[in-house]
Amino acid sequence: MDLSVVIPVRNEAENIAPLVAEITQALDGVADYEIVYVDDGSDDGTAAEIKVLQRGRPQLRLVRHAASCGQSAAIRSGVKAASGIWIATLDGDGQNDPADIPALWRIAGESGDGRLLLAGQRARRQDSWAKRRASRIANGVRRRILHDDTPDTGCGLKLFPRALFLDLPYFDHMHRFLPALVLREGGIVRSIPVNHRPRRRGTSKYGVLDRLWVGIVDLFGVLWLRRRASRPQLVVEAAAEAVARPPRQAARLRVGSVS
Repeated sequence: MDLSVVIPVRNEAENIAPLVAEITQALDGVADYEIVYVDDGSDDGTAAEIKVLQRGRPQLRLVRHAASCGQSAAIRSGVKAASGIWIATLDGDGQNDPADIPALWRIAGESGDGRLLLAGQRARRQDSWAKRRASRIANGVRRRILHDDTPDTGCGLKLFPRALFLDLPYFDHMHRFLPALVLREGGIVRSIPVNHRPRRRGTSKYGVLDRLWVGIVDLFGVLWLRRRASRPQLVVEAAAEAVARPPRQAARLRVGSVS
């Protein structure tokens, strides 16, 4: 499996079918993919809607949380359950455009880098002025302190290798800091302009102030993690060369970095 599209949702029953249709339209013939929905303790018909759609779509999977654990936990559950080498994440409200995934997929393929995070950047964000303002403040403070050089960490559309994500330290709200965490692991982060759409169905699960203040509080925890990052250099014995070389040459060692 090349690609798993992981979508965390809570009470998004109205958005399931339209989003699944858009994903299949965007990715059919582009990659060997699956869609992994993570139902984070919904109390509406979200899970039932996904199960109905599964009857005609074998690539559609469902992971369920018994109670709501938050977006970061839902993303992590989806990534752990995923079969794909690469992971694309989308918000479940329909504001991210699945038509942007093929472009990110091509960039990833051209790069050939297994430590790459492609982060969507909402060029024309379709949210209220208050949300845009709060996001601008939080992004500005985060960039100044963490130096992650990412203008929009809040965009739900991202593409990264599954193995890279599973190497990152996990904590609640970590999804807001993926660029800084990837850089901490020696990875590469690129921001790519993507489409953003207004929410047409359902209601937002986030307020303005809670998102702003929680993000700022977590910021200092990530700063602590970055300052204590350590990527040791491994000494790797050239075992294969030892068979063909004289003892003195076979004893030589080469040094490589942790991948």
